[in-house]
Formats: sequence, structure tokens, C-alpha cells
Amino acid sequence: MSTEKLVRMANQIAAFFRSYPEDQALKGIHDHLVAYWTPGMRRTLLEHAGHSGQGLDPLVVKAMSNLQTGRSPIEKEIAGPGTVGQLGSDAG
Repeated sequence: MSTEKLVRMANQIAAFFRSYPEDQALKGIHDHLVAYWTPGMRRTLLEHAGHSGQGLDPLVVKAMSNLQTGRSPIEKEIAGPGTVGQLGSDAG
């Protein structure tokens, strides 16, 4: 996939989250990239951001700051019962 297409897609994600408070927008963008983009797509976008970042929404750049170390938000959803406890429960 071309870098231009990845930039366009990332900017569309940022546009969706723009109306949220910044901390929620950054988390939403980050979670979307980790959950739905392949490692290769993320790597290409990170490289682009590191070189020139031309055309890339500043919210995307900020959201990607911890992209390489973040855990997938869907990890808990696909984990078995023994693993969920290690990932943290949202049960009240």
C-alpha cells in the first residue's frame, strides 16, 4: 500500500476523532492503528512521520508516539479465560 494512501487513511481516522477531547482522540487513533492496521502499515507510516511527515495530521503524529510499544486493544477480546486475568478485567 502506498504511503500516500496510508496518510490519507490515518488522516481520516484523525478527522473522526477531532471532536473528542485531545487525550481521548489520541487514544482512539492509537487504538485503531494498533487494532486494525498491519505491522507493515504502521511501520510505513512511522517511517514517513520520521522523515518528513508531509501531509500527516499532527494528531496522528502524536498518537503514534508510543505506537511501537502499545498493546492491541483487542488482545483481551480474543484471549482465553486464563489470560484475561493477566490483561486486566473490566468487571465491576
